[in-house]
Amino acid sequence: MSIRRFQLASVLLAAALWAAPHAVAQPAPPPIQHFFANPQLDDARLSPSGRYLAALSGAEERRDMLVVIDLQENKLKVVAGYSNVDVLDFQWVNDQRLLFNVSDKQVGPGGKFEASGLYAVNRDGSHLRQLAARRGITITDVESYIKVRLLPWHTFMLDQPGAQDSDWVYVSSHDYEKNGELRAVNLLRLNTVTGQSQAVQRPRAVKHWLLDNAGEPRLTVSWEGATTTVHYRDPASSQWRAIASFGSYTGGEGTFDPVGFGNDGALYVIATGGKDTEALYTFNLTTGKLGPEPVVEAEGYDFSGALVSRAGKLLGVTLRTDATASIWFDPGMQAIQKKVDALLPATVNLVSVAASPDAPWVLVRSYSDVQPLSFLLYNLKTGALGKIGDTHPGIDPKRMGRQEPIRYQARDGRPIPGLLTLPAGGARSKLPLVVLVHGGPYVRGKSWGWEPESQFLASRGYAVLEPEFRGSTGFGMAHFQAGWKQWGLAMQDDIADGVRWAIDKGIADPQRVCIAGASYGGYATLMGLVRDPDLYRCGVNWAGVTDINLLYDGHWSFDSDLGADWKNYGMPVLIGDQVRDAAQLKATSPIEQAARLTRPLLMAYGGVDRRVPMYHGTTFRDAVSRTNKQVEWIEYQDEGHGWSLPKNRIDFWTRVEKFLDRHIGAGAAR
Repeated sequence: MSIRRFQLASVLLAAALWAAPHAVAQPAPPPIQHFFANPQLDDARLSPSGRYLAALSGAEERRDMLVVIDLQENKLKVVAGYSNVDVLDFQWVNDQRLLFNVSDKQVGPGGKFEASGLYAVNRDGSHLRQLAARRGITITDVESYIKVRLLPWHTFMLDQPGAQDSDWVYVSSHDYEKNGELRAVNLLRLNTVTGQSQAVQRPRAVKHWLLDNAGEPRLTVSWEGATTTVHYRDPASSQWRAIASFGSYTGGEGTFDPVGFGNDGALYVIATGGKDTEALYTFNLTTGKLGPEPVVEAEGYDFSGALVSRAGKLLGVTLRTDATASIWFDPGMQAIQKKVDALLPATVNLVSVAASPDAPWVLVRSYSDVQPLSFLLYNLKTGALGKIGDTHPGIDPKRMGRQEPIRYQARDGRPIPGLLTLPAGGARSKLPLVVLVHGGPYVRGKSWGWEPESQFLASRGYAVLEPEFRGSTGFGMAHFQAGWKQWGLAMQDDIADGVRWAIDKGIADPQRVCIAGASYGGYATLMGLVRDPDLYRCGVNWAGVTDINLLYDGHWSFDSDLGADWKNYGMPVLIGDQVRDAAQLKATSPIEQAARLTRPLLMAYGGVDRRVPMYHGTTFRDAVSRTNKQVEWIEYQDEGHGWSLPKNRIDFWTRVEKFLDRHIGAGAAR
């Protein structure tokens, strides 16, 4: 297969990226509910034949339900909808049957004591069967009528489609330690009609399984201590053998991430291949070596995406650079993409296919920086394009702000990627600025596209800068490694340098800048207010780390979701060793610098957060309040590491809106 290299222009649609700004009068900003309510259409998927479409449909006045549309007859059927739970996720088992689970989206994590369960139902709503327990809790409005022994509550859908040609599916059964840490993931073959199940032999304590194009288990990934091991199951002997072993946390030579299987059982992986950025390669299962050249690489970006296959044939890949788009190897799919893009010229359009090559429709997920995700169907015979629905139908794209991928130089010359979102109306100078810092920190932040937080802030008149500071992933190994042990140091400088870039460009008003973020972003908010009080007028921290040492040995650490291996092998290298780097960890922990934080601060924490427990927040609140009387405090007792309930998201961002208005917005000038 030929090498594919893609520049930014081939992924982002120029018309969608920078169309002429909308000069629209805005007498009142869009309602906050339009940004932070749950999606009204959460997901949609074609059946294996392509004749039927299943979707998760929601509304404010009712629970989310699973519906199936007969596209040929244009008839809709609710196949799973209940008064006390929401359908959470689903997948097609075959053209007749679906698998789904449930959750209560009206209750926060602190009030959830049930698992999601597992159920199967026919596409006409008949033959419903419960397959896995919900810890003794049943859904109302329905009974299985078939008294069988259920699989345990820790049985979950596998996020892979499988063969889709029988009543059987593969599901995962998680094995947990007493403290809730995942020990291993077992694989079960499950009959969705009879409930019969069979365990699949595994080579060791597996954490991830990968199915091949026939829907059979072919690869496992295990990690123990600081080492990851990959095993391959030979199709002839059904025996497992190790094909690779490498470091789990630091990357480097020999490291790869399995993506999937292509034509003739070829394994595709993400690896650096000796370069700075990761690309998509083939992996020789006999020699244990990468292919000599990458299959797909994107200049300046690590490969991030998935294979798109049908009937054992690799059609293309999805690829994320600044945005996410589809890259097709198949000429027929290239032609379909071209036709869809001609009908939807102002959006990125992700085309997905049914399992059958004869399917009459393809599903289109369409989005842009100003348009939330929409689902559409394209008829291959007629060329007709019809909308299924929108995730956020209340959003008017004409009132959203344009978003621009940017790069600026840090003080040491390192290029820092980022996103800049500006308010609708075309203004580009002397704007109040919110620098929104992503969590992780060793992850990538948001991609180009509509996001509720940045667009909500832009709708209130703020420019929003989202920097991909060093340590962020997705932009090469050097950028990632440059952030090791740089909490509160060079990583913090990168954020401040982005603000100064926006000021130098005339975009930001230097007297009206606020820093905000969650988790690591909350930590960076606190350290930003400590280190650069002349740059930031205020800060918003939610679920933020206030003491690095508490991540290691807080009194709740036995119940943390970070995991022992991460604390023992990941944190000492990436964040700092508690013994060798003790002085640095103390100097870069906000709790030690609380008296230096004098700017207005809004803090919010969840009562059942296992990653950054509320103790982080209350300890810092008490310390900073001794010398700073401009501290506002919010508790959401049933929330975890972020806000799961719409009412809490709306409450939080309403408070943020008022806080920003007082300190850098219109209210600050009064």
